[in-house]
Amino acid sequence: MLPMTQEDGDLDSLVRKRLRALRVAQGWSLEELAKRANLSQSSLSRIENGQRRLALDQLVTLARALDTTLDQLVETATDDVVTSPTVDAAHGRMRWSIKADPGMSVVRQRLTEPPPVNPARMRAHPGREWLVVLSGTAILMLGHRRLRLETNQAAEFPTMMPHAVGTEGGPCEILGIFDRDARRGHQRDDADGPQSPPA
Repeated sequence: MLPMTQEDGDLDSLVRKRLRALRVAQGWSLEELAKRANLSQSSLSRIENGQRRLALDQLVTLARALDTTLDQLVETATDDVVTSPTVDAAHGRMRWSIKADPGMSVVRQRLTEPPPVNPARMRAHPGREWLVVLSGTAILMLGHRRLRLETNQAAEFPTMMPHAVGTEGGPCEILGIFDRDARRGHQRDDADGPQSPPA
């Protein structure tokens, strides 16, 4: 059983509310979730209403049935909800780390140069990237392909394929999400000196 001290009362109540909210969001009755979690409907009702103690094994089962994780089910709100970016003026970038996954980061960048013509200047590294064009027109060089991305269009691709991003017809702004490997790849490229604009 989960220890239920005075301090844990708020967490206990929060978890019960989340269980019910997730069930309702799925459009499931108590009976439906109970069936999916191999619990009796009365047991689930007592769990949601605080009439039964929360058992760790039941929470794991309920989290799976609700397509979430135990960590997400029991996480508490933090005071540091708002974060400020790290500004990299030399590369025209702002970077935000994602707290839930420190390996992930979000980058906003203003591009002013077209992508490189020479394929040798394209980069490849492990990982995946996703980017959306906030304004202007971006050109994504991906292997032998040249893809034009207009405002609000997005692209997602594996970064083992040689790639580079530039602009066409004037400056553009992009917002990108980098997984851990892609972020490391770009950090190494930046340390090696000027290269093509990062994807």
